[in-house]
Amino acid sequence: MKQIQSVAVFCGSKSGNNPLFEKDTAVLGKLLADAQIKIIYGGGNIGLMGAVANAALANGGIVIGVIPKVLIEWEREHKGLTELTVTDDMHQRKKMMYERCDAAIILPGGYGTLDELFEMLTWNQLNIHNKKICLLNSGNYYRHLASHINEMHKEGFLYENPETRVHLSNTPEELMKELLQME
Repeated sequence: MKQIQSVAVFCGSKSGNNPLFEKDTAVLGKLLADAQIKIIYGGGNIGLMGAVANAALANGGIVIGVIPKVLIEWEREHKGLTELTVTDDMHQRKKMMYERCDAAIILPGGYGTLDELFEMLTWNQLNIHNKKICLLNSGNYYRHLASHINEMHKEGFLYENPETRVHLSNTPEELMKELLQME
């Protein structure tokens, strides 16, 4: 398997209520920079998006933002990135992020984050790509989602065991270990 050189990071444009979300996100940004793994993310400078980008940049990391025109004001376009691409729409943004990454990391987030997670999972299932997906379960945030995905498998709605594609980690350190084992 090829070495992981870049990851798409999907996460909230808000920080959430639990301070652990932002803390773990910043630790992950640093760990990715230390491992010289490029981050491709939504291009915002607020919430968990800003936390992962700023932590990576502060530690010498390469951070590539992909933001649709409609979200430049909403997510406060990050002005200090290694590279920033502005797309026409959300679909173009997601497609570009998927094409440029070797794997994906899903941090806590809202509807958009789940949309990105499930689109990647669907594309995996349809063999459009074959990228590993890691969920950072900070503060046990994804416990209900993981349970539901396992229920979908148990009830016969998935074509494969979800554990072959989705890796759940409780800490940034566990996630990095899992990510580096994928190489």
